[in-house]
Amino acid sequence: MTHAGHAARLARLSTDDRFLIVPMDHGITLGAVDGLKRIEETVDAVTRGGADAVLTQKGVAPRIHPNTNGAGYVVHLNASTTVGPDSNDKRPTGTVKGAIRAGADAVSMHINVGSDYEREQIEFLAELTETADDYGLPTLAMAYARGANLTGEDPEHDADYLGHAVRLAEELGADVVKTAYSGDQETFRHVCESTALPVVIAGGEPEGDRATLAAVRGAVDAGAAGVSMGRSIFQHDDSEAITRAVSAVVHEDADPEDAIHAAGLV
Repeated sequence: MTHAGHAARLARLSTDDRFLIVPMDHGITLGAVDGLKRIEETVDAVTRGGADAVLTQKGVAPRIHPNTNGAGYVVHLNASTTVGPDSNDKRPTGTVKGAIRAGADAVSMHINVGSDYEREQIEFLAELTETADDYGLPTLAMAYARGANLTGEDPEHDADYLGHAVRLAEELGADVVKTAYSGDQETFRHVCESTALPVVIAGGEPEGDRATLAAVRGAVDAGAAGVSMGRSIFQHDDSEAITRAVSAVVHEDADPEDAIHAAGLV
């Protein structure tokens, strides 16, 4: 049975069961890149633009809360760096209790299905969902297909691997699952049908406004519940405007070209 507190917190991350989450936990992974140095300003901009929630590591929580404009807050609980020995080796960075102290409405964890660290990450995520449920906190699983054990030309965007990743997240007790977009509506439909959880897509490397919004439109049309999009939003020249455009597609079922024009991005 879903507890009232759990349901209430999950509702803070979405609007009418559609999600626009802006993750900004990249400070550990990449360092203080553009958009994160003055994270207060970025949080204010994206939440004014329509983001339902933002996501960071626990340490920057004091910089987040005064600037969310009422949006939800997710604390991410594992990480690695791009300068370490293997960026797929995500290690725990906090606890559920610590996330609660940081004011979280939910917690999240990254798992790389197909990596050499899959076994440990399965254990981490399974333990997290159990503990988070004890406290009435929803869990967002970032479930990717990444690692040396995958085959094919582009395994990180292979719909079969992505379908496996999102199903694994559900089997381990997550409430929402984030994964990569397979690249087209037809193949991503298989990913969405692989789980009963709300599926949200990652943004990945920024490729321009039209490409970003086309991916959002394709994913939503395939059955996705929205996005959890970081760099394409927080590193944009106008974070508020691109958030507004993504929000129009996610929340208003807008056409990407209409959303671009309405947000003033032309």
